[in-house]
Amino acid sequence: MEFDVAVLAGDGVGTEVVAEAVKVLQSLGEKFGRRFHLHQGLVGGIAIDTQGTALSQETIDMCKQCDAVLLGAVGGPKWDDPQAKVRPEDGLLALRKELGLFANLRPVKVFPILVNSTSLKPGIIEGVDLVVVRELTGGLYFGQPKKQWQTPEGRQAVDTLIYSEAEIERILRVGFELARNRRNKLSSVDKANVLQSSRLWRQIATEISAEYPDIELEHMLVDACAMRLIQRPTEFDVIVTENMFGDILTDEASMLAGSMGMLPSASLAGIPKDRTFGMYEPIHGSAPRRAGQNMANPIATILSVAMMLRYSFKMEIEAQAIENAVLATLEQGYRTYDIMSEGKTKVGTREMGELIAQKVKS
Repeated sequence: MEFDVAVLAGDGVGTEVVAEAVKVLQSLGEKFGRRFHLHQGLVGGIAIDTQGTALSQETIDMCKQCDAVLLGAVGGPKWDDPQAKVRPEDGLLALRKELGLFANLRPVKVFPILVNSTSLKPGIIEGVDLVVVRELTGGLYFGQPKKQWQTPEGRQAVDTLIYSEAEIERILRVGFELARNRRNKLSSVDKANVLQSSRLWRQIATEISAEYPDIELEHMLVDACAMRLIQRPTEFDVIVTENMFGDILTDEASMLAGSMGMLPSASLAGIPKDRTFGMYEPIHGSAPRRAGQNMANPIATILSVAMMLRYSFKMEIEAQAIENAVLATLEQGYRTYDIMSEGKTKVGTREMGELIAQKVKS
């Protein structure tokens, strides 16, 4: 069995964590007899520097010809000028649009062995196992008009929040389908007390729920959801929400696991019933201050590879092999700096990747 994977390492620590994820993928291929053909491309700041654009048409075409995309991270201080015409993040947004990646899945699962590695009480986070489904190609980030201008009274700016029925329906179906394969509960998050787009969202969620009588649907305002994520996170199974709310809530939820370096993500182009094209990446950024120091935690990127195997290649056994290798490595006491605790063995990016790769082989 052979698969083509586009590898876009990006900027900062992206190159380092992707290298370790590839190492693990290759180890898995050797063990299970799978062949993964890797196709390298540029995105983000490095693409701006070498190609004059955050995402070239050549890279887009390459990604479309592959079965999945593995992404590192983009951005850094070098490209942070707010007046710049091209920014690294433009490449990320363009990838989502060009590849039709409308559904962002961010699982948050607290490893029992790491319950003391967060700033929250163990009793709050113990047993947390949830997935946030974020709509990724609509809403404020893409709506038009989007501009800033000068008036006699001063500067003004506008962003447009717009959603169609079709956009809302397809992301809700992703949430319902995931809930059906988990604990049968879906929390639909909106701001229906204020926003018309949220009222439409809630109406459609209620309508679709009739097709999923086995799923418990609850509607939540986004502020109530944010509070419950900290107070009683174990009550959540699957959360589904629009683009900006999802962006904020997923970063908040990541703190339940103690470090962004632990959390993977998948951006899918379809409902995850069958094999679907997707882009897989850690939720953390390029962390330029850590770049080149062999410090970054590669586990989020490695677990993103497990998600790639699960959703784009339908290799559940292989996905579990990677997840089990991560757990076994942690159980042996190895930690990167971000999850380090007393009595554990501190290792770098490369060492953690090698340890997990060896566990996959064993």
